[in-house]
Amino acid sequence: MRSVPDFELEKSCNKKIIAGVDEAGRGPLCGPVVAGAVVFLKYDFDDMPLISDSKQMSEKQRDIAFDWITNNPNIIWAIGQCSATEIDELNILWAAMRAMERAVSNLSVNPEHCLIDGNRVPKNLNGMAVVKGDAKSLSIAAASIIAKVSRDRLMHDLAKQFPQYAWDKNAGYPTQEHLHAIKKYGVNEHYRKTFGPVKKILEICEKH
Repeated sequence: MRSVPDFELEKSCNKKIIAGVDEAGRGPLCGPVVAGAVVFLKYDFDDMPLISDSKQMSEKQRDIAFDWITNNPNIIWAIGQCSATEIDELNILWAAMRAMERAVSNLSVNPEHCLIDGNRVPKNLNGMAVVKGDAKSLSIAAASIIAKVSRDRLMHDLAKQFPQYAWDKNAGYPTQEHLHAIKKYGVNEHYRKTFGPVKKILEICEKH
């Protein structure tokens, strides 16, 4: 049985302004890594839709939750991102950490404490890491939805400029069709050139 996130972690922190933080897009071959940060100003809502680990939700469920979060006056949210170039410079782990830091710094309030999905706290954030946090904390789960939906929409927009890669369908992940498109059409500035499959294709192109 899947655990359902709640506000127990937030309440146990004994802080007023707590931000849930999560990221999306570590695995794709292209596009930015995007982080979300969400602060709930209150914990009781009568109209809250399903908010859970974004990976366990359907696209429609995520869109409903995203609209509810972003239009609610009792919720403060922001995103931060790191580009493919920064990912190649820093590596994906540190780029994800930086995207999280940027998301928190983009909030209109300064959180007293951050709940961060995973096992590591970015060096410039004050808070605690929560393994599988998006299944435990509603703030982290909300942040995961903000990050995932924001990144998916960004990849949809990029797909209009580069339709040959079908980023609107694969979101940059290494599907067979996507790898075939990269081999056929090459690598552009949105690709992470240090990622194995992309690096391999670039090496083959150099040999020829």
